[in-house]
Amino acid sequence: MQQLNLPSCELKLKDEEGNRFVFDIVRKKYVVLTPEEWVRQHFIHLMINHLAYPKSLLKVESGLSYFKSAKRSDITLRQTDGNLFLMIECKAPDVKLNQKALNQVSVYNKELQAKYVALTNGLKHFIWAYDDQQEKYSQLQNFPKFEE
Repeated sequence: MQQLNLPSCELKLKDEEGNRFVFDIVRKKYVVLTPEEWVRQHFIHLMINHLAYPKSLLKVESGLSYFKSAKRSDITLRQTDGNLFLMIECKAPDVKLNQKALNQVSVYNKELQAKYVALTNGLKHFIWAYDDQQEKYSQLQNFPKFEE
């Protein structure tokens, strides 16, 4: 898999029936290793090991519905009160982070109402704070400190 612009981490990999799998420490199971999953797993380790976000409050590929269609957000982090602190959309490294990808994140956040949203392809990372009063995003330079 491609080298990412994220801290290195030890991922548990296994090969089975011609497929490669990676162990997801949040879902506690092996999942098929795709380029997007490679980014997602590295980002999960960044969140836990470098940003000190609590693993117990992370959720991976949680479902949501938008205009009667089922969607999945890649990574979400809730606060201890249950409010959504951060939603992250992961893309494969070869996917450009363009307006279409940003639109996807903002559409998902209309339903989820996360305080922060992020978009990454493992090479580039963008994060925005969402102001629900003005329904406006402002880009941040760094990931926020977790708020209980």
